[in-house]
Amino acid sequence: MTTSPEQCPVSKDKLTDKSARAGLTVALLIGGWSVEREVSLTKGKAVEQALMEAGYNVRVIDVQRDLKALMAALDNPKPDVVFNNLHGRGGEDGVIQAVLEMLDIPYTHSGVMASAIGMDKIASKLVAQSVGVRCPAYQVLKEGERQDSITIPAPYVVKPANEGSSVGVSIVQQGDNHTGIDPSLWVKGRRIMVEEYIPGEELTVAVLDGKAQAVTAIRSQTRFFDYDAKYSDTRTTYELPARIPQAIYDMAMRWAENVYTALGCGGIARCDFRFDTARGEDGLYFLEINTQPGFTAESIGPSQAIRNGYTFPELCAHLVETARQGGDKN
Repeated sequence: MTTSPEQCPVSKDKLTDKSARAGLTVALLIGGWSVEREVSLTKGKAVEQALMEAGYNVRVIDVQRDLKALMAALDNPKPDVVFNNLHGRGGEDGVIQAVLEMLDIPYTHSGVMASAIGMDKIASKLVAQSVGVRCPAYQVLKEGERQDSITIPAPYVVKPANEGSSVGVSIVQQGDNHTGIDPSLWVKGRRIMVEEYIPGEELTVAVLDGKAQAVTAIRSQTRFFDYDAKYSDTRTTYELPARIPQAIYDMAMRWAENVYTALGCGGIARCDFRFDTARGEDGLYFLEINTQPGFTAESIGPSQAIRNGYTFPELCAHLVETARQGGDKN
């Protein structure tokens, strides 16, 4: 039995009107130095337009790996709020968040600790399991460890422990005559995760201010929802809301909220799941959380909030307003 649940309206704070926003400067951080730099540059244009439509003065900063230049850009003059649109290392792993904390500048999305834990797939799984969320079996390989020490039976997934956007991810099937571990992965991180492959549905849930928005099913034409499927394969489709059993839908929503809360996230984040239909209610597994999800009106996370009543400019303004109001930035 599947379900198409009614919209679950989000609770929107009363947003500052346009006339008041005109006096506020938002520094939009784009670029960065991770492998996801181009994604940030491209999608940052949509955020810039939305913030301007919402009435803010927007200053775009292309972030390079140059702390002095960044501090100068943020001090000329100091913005009221930073909208963090960086992805990958340096942008969503607690690094830029720590810099902004030191400069005492409010910023959107999650804080230092939540960002660091969320970026680390191993640490985030441990947190998820601590609040009763089921995860696939996994094994961690450290740099220099023999690759033939893999004990997870095929099929399994190989992924860097701390990269986003499915960078460096591969699947090894039964009968394959290789481990699936590209030696170049050791450059991207000192640990590699080997994870049980869960067949079935790819599901994702956005959480805004602690409230799960909806469940989207991802239909990619590749072997899994990899980097190309996310950003260049036009055949990828998204089913919102996902037509899955009601019990699984509700479980994914509840688990996403539990992980978001346990990590101490802020603003909007996205939790990814796999659902093995053959296992029924025992078939839902948490994969990872993204504390800096892709951010355009068409992106998975924002599209769920938009379905629940926001426009894209309103959603951007909400993140700015809640950053200004403070809150827990763990």
